[in-house]
Amino acid sequence: MYYTSIAIVIISNIFYHIFQKSISQDVNPFISLFVTYVMSLIACIVIMLYQCHTGELNFSNVLTAFKGLNWASYGLGFVIVGLELGFLLAYRAGWNISIAALTTYIVVALLLLPIGVFIYNEGISSLKIMGILLCLSGLFLINR
Repeated sequence: MYYTSIAIVIISNIFYHIFQKSISQDVNPFISLFVTYVMSLIACIVIMLYQCHTGELNFSNVLTAFKGLNWASYGLGFVIVGLELGFLLAYRAGWNISIAALTTYIVVALLLLPIGVFIYNEGISSLKIMGILLCLSGLFLINR
């Protein structure tokens, strides 16, 4: 599952950016997001029904799971809208698909590093510092 999970993220991210870049300029971004989240809801329902069919999940587990949610699941819903809207507007504004994602992911990684160190007590090594310097130089070079 260690590599499978990352493979899912990579493949999904590739299609995410292809689909975002392909959304019609004429469609209101919030109508597009609405349809996106309806499709996401349908996908989640289908997957949960499949899990119920295989015995991996039952109705009482679903209710228990909803009761166990904390603030982060609700906050993530709002943040995802900002993420989706931001990329949609960036592509409409003319950002290249090859640069927009790379630029944002490098900046996000750089900003998450101190959060990981100070809030989640993750370690920092000389190797990570070298990676930070490479990210900064890469960010400089691709946006020149």
